[in-house]
Amino acid sequence: MRASLLQIDVNDTESVDSRRTRVAALVREQAGADLVVLPELWTTGAFAYEEFGAEAEPLVGPTYEVMAKAASDAGVWLHAGSIPERAPSDDDSAPGALYNTSLVFSPSGELAASYRKIHRFGFDKGEAVLMGAGSELVTVPLPDTTLGLATCYDLRFPELFRALVDAGAETLVLSAGWPERRRSHWTLLAQARAVENQAYVLACGTAGAHAGVPQAGHSIVVDPWGEVLAEAGAGEEVLTVEFDPARVASTREQFPALKDRLLGLDIPRR
Repeated sequence: MRASLLQIDVNDTESVDSRRTRVAALVREQAGADLVVLPELWTTGAFAYEEFGAEAEPLVGPTYEVMAKAASDAGVWLHAGSIPERAPSDDDSAPGALYNTSLVFSPSGELAASYRKIHRFGFDKGEAVLMGAGSELVTVPLPDTTLGLATCYDLRFPELFRALVDAGAETLVLSAGWPERRRSHWTLLAQARAVENQAYVLACGTAGAHAGVPQAGHSIVVDPWGEVLAEAGAGEEVLTVEFDPARVASTREQFPALKDRLLGLDIPRR
C-alpha cells in the first residue's frame, strides 16, 4: 500500500483560497497512491485562533468541494486534514458551534467519514474554548486496512487509540499542526502509539510558521514494531512510503501482547 503525507507549509502570507488551490493540485499529483493525508487546519493554521471564526465553513463547504474533486481526479483515498467547521445553528440569531473536523474522501470523491477532534488544545484558551469537543470514535474501512482517525493533541491520550484499535483500526492516521518546540514529543508519542497498539501510525504535520508559531514538520510513518519507515524534514515535503497492511496481523500474532490486557482491574491501593 502506498501512502503520501503532504506536509504543507502554512504561513501568514498565503491566502486561504490560494492555499486551497495549491494543495488540491498537490493531491492530484499523487495519482497512483492508495492514500493521501493532509495536516490539521491547513487552511488557516492550527494556532491562528483569530482566523477560526472568520474562515469557518460548513461541513459541505469550499474545502469539502475542492478536496472531493481532487480525490476523484487522483483516484485516491484522501484524508483531507481538518477544517474549522461551523455547525448548523438551532438559533437563527446566533452562529453555530465551531469544531475542528477532519474529512475523508473515497477515490470517487464521496465523503467516507468525518471526525470532530475530541481533545482540544489550549488549557482554557485558544482552541479549547473556541471549539466544541467531538464525542465519536471514527474508523474508516479501506480495501486493505481500517483507518482510525485522530487529530494532533489527541496523540497525548493513549486511551483514544486503544479504543480505535478495539473498534478495528489497524492504521492510525493523525493530522496535526504540531509546534516545533515540542517536536521530540511528536516523534516519541507517534512511536509509542504504534508499539502499544501494534498498528501503523501515519502522522502528518505542517511546516512553516503561522500566528508566530514555528511548526515541527517531520511527518512520520511508524510500523507496528515501532520502526520509523519514513520521516520528513522541516520544510514543505511530500513524504511517500510503501507499507504492508498485513504486518499488523502478523505482528499481533507473533507478539500477542494485546491479548494480555486486563480491563476493569480493581487494584488495591497501598
